[in-house]
Amino acid sequence: MDDRSPQTQVILLRASSLICAIPLVHVVETMRPLPVRGFSGSPEFVAGMAIIRGRATAVVDLGKLLGEHGSGLLGRYVTIRVGTRHLALAVEGVLGIRALAESSLDPLPPLVGHLNDPLVERVGARDSELLVVLRASRVLPEEVWQRMTPEETP
Repeated sequence: MDDRSPQTQVILLRASSLICAIPLVHVVETMRPLPVRGFSGSPEFVAGMAIIRGRATAVVDLGKLLGEHGSGLLGRYVTIRVGTRHLALAVEGVLGIRALAESSLDPLPPLVGHLNDPLVERVGARDSELLVVLRASRVLPEEVWQRMTPEETP
C-alpha cells in the first residue's frame, strides 16, 4: 500500500455478512436501538421510524438494504446526515473508525448484481472479508424519502 495515497476517515459497520464503511463526515452518532414504529407499504429494508433526539427519524436495516438475507441481531443504530436530513442505519455492530487509503479500494465490478449499485461507491478487503464503501447520499432512494417526508426537499 502506498502511504502517500489519499485517505478517508470512515466508520466500519457490520451489516449481516458484509463490512460496510461510511465516510465519517456523514456520521452524527451511534447508539443502542430505540423503539421503532413500522409503516405498511414501506420497503422491506425500512424498519420504520424512531424518535431520536426529539426528531422522527427513518430507520433502515442496512443488511436488508444491501440484499443480505437472514440479517442478524441489530445491536446498534448509526445516525447519518444526508443533506439536511437524518437517517438511522440499523446494523449488527460498529467495528470502529479507520483511515482507508484510496489505493486499497477498487470500483464496484459490473457483474456484482446483488449489491445496490448506486449505493456502493467502492469495494476492498478487510482481512479476509469484503469491505463495501457506501455513498451516504444514496442510502435511502429519493422516492422512499418522499413517501416518508413529503414536505421535505433535499
